[in-house]
Amino acid sequence: MRLAVDRCPVCQSSVAPVGTKVSPFSQLTFHFERCGTCAYTFISDPRVDYEQLYDSDYYHGRGADKNVQYVREVEDDDTLRRYEWQGVQAAVTNLVGTTDLRWLDYGGGLGGLVTHLRDHGVKEAYGFDDGFAGEWMASHGVPSLSRPELEEQQGTFDVVTAIEVVEHVPDPVGLMGQISGLLRPGGLFFLTTGNAEPHRRRFLKWSYVNPDVHVGYFEPQTLARVYEQVGLRPDWRGYLPGYDDIIRYKVLKALKQERRSKVESLLPWSLLSRVVDWRHQVTAQPVGWKQ
Repeated sequence: MRLAVDRCPVCQSSVAPVGTKVSPFSQLTFHFERCGTCAYTFISDPRVDYEQLYDSDYYHGRGADKNVQYVREVEDDDTLRRYEWQGVQAAVTNLVGTTDLRWLDYGGGLGGLVTHLRDHGVKEAYGFDDGFAGEWMASHGVPSLSRPELEEQQGTFDVVTAIEVVEHVPDPVGLMGQISGLLRPGGLFFLTTGNAEPHRRRFLKWSYVNPDVHVGYFEPQTLARVYEQVGLRPDWRGYLPGYDDIIRYKVLKALKQERRSKVESLLPWSLLSRVVDWRHQVTAQPVGWKQ
């Protein structure tokens, strides 16, 4: 049943219906609304059965998002995800100028990025996630923090990343307020999430719209609005070093590839990634600096 939602969760302005979409996974019908002020598009009736939604099946690629294979990725030295991990590290290092960082990967799944960072010079990298993912990290030796421990770490991190996280959360202001509180003054928040702006006219046809798990969709102006509300200064840096690999991972994943290969390694990714970015404007999303 559609909920009576007439205000935007980000800016409290009025919203208008976008349409509905039936999930091929759950067979549920979801209703989408869009804010005319900050351009936030969101589901008014999101699923809240998080323990069932983000269970073991989800992380094994048998859940609502068949594109994620988290368990396989952390166990496979040739996983495509390594492109994303090295790209995120390159982009962040370019922004802050060092790997001598206290870094939290918020919503870090099974800790693949944390393990990569520690293997590549970031000795104080930690992960945080809830449920199955948090338990996995704790039981597999990934340096991670529980939610109570996280509350004790306010203002201590140089960098917080959220890689494909914010679209899963119905309260983006609350989430990013928590993240802002974890950063020291001058600290960096770096995220990846789909840019809804290029897909506004055909939103419900956009492949990123997976309503069981993706409940909020951001344009650059939306993120800037959220950042400003939680004490982060939005900063548009565009196509940073590292985005070749971040976009390379996204393209190959969309093509249902799972592992790095000699064939794809021969492709001109520095050019291809730019072309994909021109279409999808991945790099138009701002980063945030703690004020």
